[in-house]
Amino acid sequence: MELIYTGKTKNVYRNDAGQTVLEFKDDVTGEDGKFDPGANQVGLSIEGVGQKNLGMSAYFFEKLNTEGILTHYISSDLDGNFMTVRDAQIFGKGLEVITRYRAVGSFYRRFGDYIEEGAPLDTYMEVTLKDDERGDPFISQDALDQLGILSKEDYETLESLNAQIADFIQAELATKGLELYDLKLEFGLEQEMGQIMLIDEISGGNMRVFKGDESIEPLALAAYFIEG
Repeated sequence: MELIYTGKTKNVYRNDAGQTVLEFKDDVTGEDGKFDPGANQVGLSIEGVGQKNLGMSAYFFEKLNTEGILTHYISSDLDGNFMTVRDAQIFGKGLEVITRYRAVGSFYRRFGDYIEEGAPLDTYMEVTLKDDERGDPFISQDALDQLGILSKEDYETLESLNAQIADFIQAELATKGLELYDLKLEFGLEQEMGQIMLIDEISGGNMRVFKGDESIEPLALAAYFIEG
């Protein structure tokens, strides 16, 4: 396979059949050696977390595909840490869509004068640019439209699709006695029909999950959904 791009938590390849293949690495985002799904740099490496994140992603992508929700997922190879995916056109240089169910993390740091830490939120969505140098800044619907990144019509489609997916993931976690505090997803355009679809991954590396008062780390979270 030909290496196309090296990312923080994944490498991107093109296989002999011309398909895009993602390799999940044992790196997770965080700061000072502590896991944080909201961080924009690699904070630590955890042996085996790449395979577990891949397995959990495959679990959710297959569930969503069965529900008729369009994703980029085609297949996975857990032994090699590889996921084969459909090509997608990203919006601008990439967007991150964050869904919050609790006032924690950066949300609480910004708005702590108006809300108690940990207070419930109603499927609250915000969009940030993928821009490490600028700290992944928040961007409004109007700015996305006026900068030619995402039209107002596509924003509404994205908002509805994201809520559907996030609420589905929240419900799946609840069946395991787990509570989803927040979640970071990515979307792109499917290239044949131009439809918005879910891309990237759905794993412990991009969500904050609790069981009671205990934060569940990525490896422990994956164990709820995959064997081994």
